[in-house]
Amino acid sequence: MNSPDLPDSTAGGDAAVICSAKGCRAAAVWVLAWNNPKLHTPDRRKTWLACEEHREHLSQFLGVRGFLKDVVTLQEWEASTTGK
Repeated sequence: MNSPDLPDSTAGGDAAVICSAKGCRAAAVWVLAWNNPKLHTPDRRKTWLACEEHREHLSQFLGVRGFLKDVVTLQEWEASTTGK
């Protein structure tokens, strides 16, 4: 697996990575890093993937709950977790 908490579809880097929005099958472009402070340690980051269409909606969903920590491109996220 390329990075913690990304779905298994990213393993090996060959499979299409799809948006986390319910029912969406579009390619993911964004990684929304988040955590629930009631459940996770402050340094823990869970991730949702988003296509261009759903990035804002998913960001708002996490943001109003105080869970959203960072939004970066999938390419940036993978580079930061692989050290490239």
